[in-house]
Amino acid sequence: MKILIVTQKIDKNDGYFGFFHDWLIEFAKRCERVTAIGLEVGAYDLPGNVKVYSLGKEAGRSRLKYAYRLLAYSWRERKDYDAVFVHMNPPYLIVGGWLWRLLGKKIGFWYLHRNVDLKLRIAAVLADDIFSAAPESFRLKSKKIHFMGQAVPLPRYARPAGFKRSSGEPFTIVSVGRITPIKNLDTLIEAASILRGRGVAVRVDLVGEPVTPADQEYKEGLVELIDKKSLGPTMNFVGSVPNKDIPSWYWKSDLSVNLCPTGGLDKAVLESMAAGTPVMASNEAFREYFGGYGGRMMFKERDPADLVAKLEAFMRAGDKAAIASKLLAEAQKRSSLSALVGKIVEILGK
Repeated sequence: MKILIVTQKIDKNDGYFGFFHDWLIEFAKRCERVTAIGLEVGAYDLPGNVKVYSLGKEAGRSRLKYAYRLLAYSWRERKDYDAVFVHMNPPYLIVGGWLWRLLGKKIGFWYLHRNVDLKLRIAAVLADDIFSAAPESFRLKSKKIHFMGQAVPLPRYARPAGFKRSSGEPFTIVSVGRITPIKNLDTLIEAASILRGRGVAVRVDLVGEPVTPADQEYKEGLVELIDKKSLGPTMNFVGSVPNKDIPSWYWKSDLSVNLCPTGGLDKAVLESMAAGTPVMASNEAFREYFGGYGGRMMFKERDPADLVAKLEAFMRAGDKAAIASKLLAEAQKRSSLSALVGKIVEILGK
């Protein structure tokens, strides 16, 4: 198969979109040729059978130019792809879908989000196959949908043999992902305040950064909340971290906490599992992933008191290694990026 892939950003060093660089490598292993188009393109190191084009966001905003370039690249490269894979953004499908259909190309669309709007409905009509993680992450009814789970590049997250944290550090919690309201980070700050009031020493590392102006406003509110509760030494805004360096933040933490509401499968939970770091989550979609530990590792959404109760119980637990081992095994069984891309290519190739 030769495939055209359209995505938001191609940049191996990007802290938010950098994960897709690994996706392109996996597609390159399974396809004769990959033509990758990003709205924005930064640093990349991809196999020789991958061509990369940018719609030009790094040079300035112009939606008209983005649309023109997407159509121009799609037409110019028409003999070099048999199928199209659109990652996340419905507008790409709305702009290019009619041309791809006219050219007889099969269209696959990956989408993980609770939001349903007119753009998504149009994109769903234009796509031949729709891929999502779980019913919670694609809320339209369609016979085209393939629920695939989420996935991470397991070898990248494998904890190095003999890795040990520095001695003398407090119990360390890490939360990885974009700084945005849906992440409910204020709940984690409230929990940290309760723990400190009880004399429990913890450090919380927030790995990620705001993306939109609304995200930035949310972060400013978090900073105010931290100052109000005098949690400066406890809460650490790490900022953006290159995708390749994210595994080490899991390795050097005692626990990962993900506060997203029930919905799609946030890959940060799977990353932590794959890194061998136990993780707590409020997203009920992960309960089956946690197996018999679900009652201990799941907490009520936006409930600091329940989160504190689960944190204190975990800190006292003598089976932390067993929990980490179980979650790692689940990640290896359910969340291989290599296997997921293989399934997508198989479906698009039929």
